[in-house]
Amino acid sequence: MSDLQIPEHLFTAIDHVGMAVPDLDEAIAFYRDTFGMTVAHQEVNEEQGVREAMMAVGDSTSCVQLLAPIDETSTIAKYIDRNGPGCQQVAYRVTDVEQVSAILRERGLRMLYDAPKRGTSDSRINFVHPKDAGGILVELVEPAAAH
Repeated sequence: MSDLQIPEHLFTAIDHVGMAVPDLDEAIAFYRDTFGMTVAHQEVNEEQGVREAMMAVGDSTSCVQLLAPIDETSTIAKYIDRNGPGCQQVAYRVTDVEQVSAILRERGLRMLYDAPKRGTSDSRINFVHPKDAGGILVELVEPAAAH
């Protein structure tokens, strides 16, 4: 168990909203040129099968995450095939992803992973099954410790 205090409300902020997009470069240009957002971070996550960019929303610490499939077998490619491009997830920042996952399991929610996985910028993540969260894929994000 961690010494970190888990807030009664579990989440500390909206970390990001994930958008499934077919073309990352096109989407970056749209969010930059239309909404004035800037790229805060960009990476390829092989395990998740995506190229991604975190677009900073003003001076807040919240982002819009653009997720483009690496190939047609990725989860995001399947999502786009099924639903078209658009809002794919809402991610909440947490102080301890294991503890929050355990609390949510106690409250009857299914988590997609038994243990957290690596997310953007070495964060630790897990997801609440969309069928247990009103049809929304909810991501829990524990940011990497500041170095």
